Amino acid sequence: MQDILTKATAEGVRIYALRTTNLVSEAAKQHGCSHLAAAALGRTLSGALLLAATMKDNERISLRIKGDGPLGEIVTDAEGTNVRGYVENPDVFLPLKNGKLDVGGAVGAGNIIVTRYLQNSEPFTGYCELSDGEIASDITKYLYESEQTPSGVALGVLVDKEGNVTAAGGYFIQAMPGCAEETLEKLENNINLTPYVTQLLELGYTPEKMIEILCRGLDVDIKESVPVQLKCRCSRERILTALAGLDRQALSEISEDQVTEAHCQFCNTTYKFTQDEIKSLLNKE
Repeated sequence: MQDILTKATAEGVRIYALRTTNLVSEAAKQHGCSHLAAAALGRTLSGALLLAATMKDNERISLRIKGDGPLGEIVTDAEGTNVRGYVENPDVFLPLKNGKLDVGGAVGAGNIIVTRYLQNSEPFTGYCELSDGEIASDITKYLYESEQTPSGVALGVLVDKEGNVTAAGGYFIQAMPGCAEETLEKLENNINLTPYVTQLLELGYTPEKMIEILCRGLDVDIKESVPVQLKCRCSRERILTALAGLDRQALSEISEDQVTEAHCQFCNTTYKFTQDEIKSLLNKE
């Protein structure tokens, strides 16, 4: 089943839901993640896509979870329907907590940092202290405290005993100005009666069906459903351009090496450049 993001409104509330099983599985394999790291990275990737969905014209957003736990920093970056990310220490294991992966314990205490890259404007960065390191509650707290937009966020990643990601996704609910209190109460009751995100996805629910379940009893208007994917913005050309921006002395020093390597943390790809390629940058000076 394809990874999909669905946007909808329901009587003064905007609600987005997404399935990210494939892209989270790909990211976990790309970075050699443990069960725990796969869950933490997957939740953050899904959260970044949901936040990006609130922005206009494919504006970019960076979502960073910076805790003092063994996972280290989790960094994600979403632009429109594309997302990428990495976790600083992807091989972390901790004992289960109440039968579940202890993402909060692995993240620890610290901050959530969100940067919105707006068109025709300076980037806006906001942050607040982590709520519990479980990612969804941290994003919810950030939106309320830093951006003054009360919202509800749910995220989930299910990893089997072999370390395979079998379900991943989430949803985002936010009241728009003028939303009736009755609508919010009905939504809250529905959420309390709705199974976990991963349970719905395991049952084969699409994001659109998830929205219908969450908004039962309300008039739902499905706006659009679009595919989402794991996609890095790096390339040989971009890295060569970055290398060309180094000062002449630095370029001269690395041009003495037979091979120059550059590594992208986001997609775990290493690019190799020959001595001639580096010298050609010097000749363009």
